[in-house]
Amino acid sequence: MRRLQGTAAFLLGSMTQTHTVHIHHRQKNCHYTAQVPDDRYILQTAENQGADLPFACRNGACTTCAVRILSGEVEQPEAMGLSPALREKGYALLCVSYPRTDLEVETQNEDEVYEQQFGRYFGKGKVRFGLPLDED
Repeated sequence: MRRLQGTAAFLLGSMTQTHTVHIHHRQKNCHYTAQVPDDRYILQTAENQGADLPFACRNGACTTCAVRILSGEVEQPEAMGLSPALREKGYALLCVSYPRTDLEVETQNEDEVYEQQFGRYFGKGKVRFGLPLDED
C-alpha cells in the first residue's frame, strides 16, 4: 500500500466532511434537515438551507439557540454561555457548534435552559430596591 506524502497528504487530511443534521423545532412543531460541513457552524448553515431557527447573539453567549443532542456529537469550543455540566447533559448552542458526526437535535425552550444555567444564582439574595449606589 502506498502512503500519500507532502501536498497530497495535506490536502486529503484537510478535506472537510459533511454531516446530516436533523433538527426538531419543538416550538414550531416542524423538522429541518441540513447538510453541514464539519468546519461550519450548524445554525448559519441550516439557515442558508432554509431553516428558521431561534437565535439571538450568534456568539455562544446566550441560550436562545440551545438544543438537546438526541444522537451524534458536536464540538462547541466557543459556547461560553453553556456550562460544562449542561454540555455533559447533552446540550449545545447551534450558533457555535460544529458537527462531528451525523446529528439529531431538538430545540429547547430558552427559559428552560437559561434556568438550568443561571437559575440557581437568582432569587437567593436579599433584594434591595433603588439604585445600586452607595448613599452619601
